Amino acid sequence: MGGGMEPGPGPAEGLLLQEARESVEAARTYGRELRQRLKGLHLARRQIQESAALTRDVLEQHFNDLKGTLRKLLDERLVSLLQEVGAIEQESIRPLDECQKLIEHGVSTADELVREGENAIHGATGENSDKLCSFTKKALHIQLDSLPEVPTLVDVPCLSAQLDDSLLTIVKSEIFKHGTVASRPPVQIEELIEKPGGILVRWCKVDDDFIPQDYRLQYCKSNANHFEDVYVGSETEFIVLHIDPNVDYQFRVCARGDGRQEWSPWSVSQIGRTTLVPHEWAPGFDGYSLSSRRNIALRNDSQSGGVLYSKAPTYYCGQTLTFRIETVGPLDKKDSIGVCVEQQNGCDSLQRDKAVCVSTNGAVFVNGKEMTNQLPAVTSGSAVTFDMEAVNLGPSNNNEGGNFKLRVTISSNNREVVFDWVLDQCCGSLYFGCSFSYPGWKVLVF
Repeated sequence: MGGGMEPGPGPAEGLLLQEARESVEAARTYGRELRQRLKGLHLARRQIQESAALTRDVLEQHFNDLKGTLRKLLDERLVSLLQEVGAIEQESIRPLDECQKLIEHGVSTADELVREGENAIHGATGENSDKLCSFTKKALHIQLDSLPEVPTLVDVPCLSAQLDDSLLTIVKSEIFKHGTVASRPPVQIEELIEKPGGILVRWCKVDDDFIPQDYRLQYCKSNANHFEDVYVGSETEFIVLHIDPNVDYQFRVCARGDGRQEWSPWSVSQIGRTTLVPHEWAPGFDGYSLSSRRNIALRNDSQSGGVLYSKAPTYYCGQTLTFRIETVGPLDKKDSIGVCVEQQNGCDSLQRDKAVCVSTNGAVFVNGKEMTNQLPAVTSGSAVTFDMEAVNLGPSNNNEGGNFKLRVTISSNNREVVFDWVLDQCCGSLYFGCSFSYPGWKVLVF
């Protein structure tokens, strides 16, 4: 008989083979996950060991510096006290030296007088009585009964040192309380949220006993390793702008305790990045001057008017768009900041169809119609934010005839207006814009 083909696996064998393959794939996935966890454990162990080594170095350096400073201070105090002893000694001995000179002069005079008197007595004769007379007159003139005053021992200084041993007790007590070791910093970065051309950094306190007064946020590019301050204040979040898209940045935060001058240890640094391109104003419009990054527009004194739009429709639903007024100029009822579906270069304001905006006096316009609700007038430093989310994507059943609805929230100076913006077409992204009639207005967008 001729050779035939070998029969393939039966249904049972095929099922077993499939189960075996699934088990192999599950084991492979399981191994990958375990290796990933080993890598995480390695990073955790390295963080503990490296931070412990760094803490040892900091402690040793600090206490060595402290010992050197204390030794220097004690030496300086000793020198000062020794100088004080020397000054008292010199000042006290000076009158004794003067008295000694006076007495020594008197002794010399007395000795000389004794010699003269003895000579006069031994040589006295009847015809030589003039020497005795001269000596007697000289002795009377010297006033041999007048003796200088010599101070008693209780009247002259007796130096001593008063050294209070309580200093050692105080220093000992302060040294025993000096310095603490913490297993983790009192604040940690909680969240990094990407923004167009920026990253929103949120942090929180993790030590219940720590009462923060101020926070300090730093950042740097991951490959630079040179941190710089970007925020100091009491808030627990901050948007770091001027972030290059698709580049890793490191962030860290520390805090200063209430009533203290020194900063706490840094938090564990976190790496964040943004994939969203920054918001930019469109260049080339005569009425506005732009910053180098094109995120700040200044209304200049050019006679050209109209709406300055964004370079591209970079605002998407679900994001927060913020206009911050850096400086203000004269008001005009046509002034506006807001968003729109499309650019209309013939318009002099965003108070038109297919746009929502806020005037500088706080009036809110939707598709060119002014709303009853109003926000506060903008001032220098005011921030106006736009938040939008899609309400429905299907045909609308309302009386306005639209088929796309956005829930819009506009906030300014702790007040907000919420409304539904009905459009006749689906809109995935929006332009933003501004219009100011008079020079002096400067607005930052992020």
